[in-house]
Amino acid sequence: LLPILSKPDPLAIGELEIPRLGLDVVMREGVDDTSLRRAVGHLSSSALPGAPGNFVVLGHRDTFFRPLRGIEPGDTIRVRTAAGSFVYKVDSIQVTDPDWPGAVAQTREPVVTLITCFPFDYIGPAPRRFIVRAKLEP
Repeated sequence: LLPILSKPDPLAIGELEIPRLGLDVVMREGVDDTSLRRAVGHLSSSALPGAPGNFVVLGHRDTFFRPLRGIEPGDTIRVRTAAGSFVYKVDSIQVTDPDWPGAVAQTREPVVTLITCFPFDYIGPAPRRFIVRAKLEP
């Protein structure tokens, strides 16, 4: 018997990988509950990968973004989409209040911002946000 193949995800926009952490996950358009259960989500109001501006990706700390607890400045973030492949280098990591506007603020230069809840081992809705910012490599 042939295996039953699942249908392609119409909201999948690409793949995000952080090789040193062994993180490799599908990215979906949108940050609704359904999307964040299946993948990490692209904030639709933010830039697209590789474009000038802030490309914002959200993910749950207890699933896809759990490996972020080990991220370090200088780590490589690879993003692959139908439009191309992009390599970013981590330049800042910070913990903020959940409503800190700097996480999603637009930028002139092409960057990716990864956002998840913090602390990683907190039970229930976490009170802070873990923010990773990386610049596009030329």
